[in-house]
Amino acid sequence: MVLLGFLAVAGYFLWEEHAAHILGYLPLLLILGLCMSNEVPAYGLWFLVVVNSAIFILFAFSFFKPKTGRDWRSFGAFSAFLVALFTEMYGFPLTIYFLSGWLQTNYPSVDWLAHDSGHLLEMLFGWKANPHLGPFHILSFGFIGGGFILLSAAWRVLYQAQRTGTLATTGPYARIRHPQYVGFVLILVGFLFQWPTILTLAMFPVLLVMYWRLSLREEREVEAELGDVYRRYAERVPRFMPRLKDIFTSPAVEGDRQ
Repeated sequence: MVLLGFLAVAGYFLWEEHAAHILGYLPLLLILGLCMSNEVPAYGLWFLVVVNSAIFILFAFSFFKPKTGRDWRSFGAFSAFLVALFTEMYGFPLTIYFLSGWLQTNYPSVDWLAHDSGHLLEMLFGWKANPHLGPFHILSFGFIGGGFILLSAAWRVLYQAQRTGTLATTGPYARIRHPQYVGFVLILVGFLFQWPTILTLAMFPVLLVMYWRLSLREEREVEAELGDVYRRYAERVPRFMPRLKDIFTSPAVEGDRQ
């Protein structure tokens, strides 16, 4: 199920970008799906830490395509989150060891060193079936897939605007001013639902503040360059959260010519 989910999401992006690229990505996605399946027995699997970290980072890189120093900082922080996540998922279960006393006291029937027990939310809420089919795991697919879709859609609009020297105001940019940062946050939230750890929970608010500060700096630079064009756009379009009336409709956005 995990494999099919990621293949479906990847297929959407790659078909949108160029159908011929799909075949080149399928072997990597096959490895990804197998590495995240419930066949993984335990921890100390450092090869899987490297493979999963590399695949997801490259996957995100192919849709975000960082160019500026700001892009690389936001992407680097996102990559550090993924490395920390997969280190605990397949390498060393620091969170399980740190909470072992409380977990064993309150959930004595759970084998906390089994790999599936790392799905903490399913375990804590008493999910008895395969945790990969649990509600939080499935919910995580929606957040992760939605984040990648938003990154891909935003990049196409931003790239075209940069080529023509105009302000990006269509697609996701017609609803929010920073869809790429929102896409990253959706992916992070999805992974927190899927495999919460102490380290990634601690990193999450730091990343939120970082993306917020980067967005403010970016806005100041664009406003200095485009002046009233950007100020009028910012008055109509929210920074991160779309207006309810704009979610299912196409908001009217003024032309983006300088």
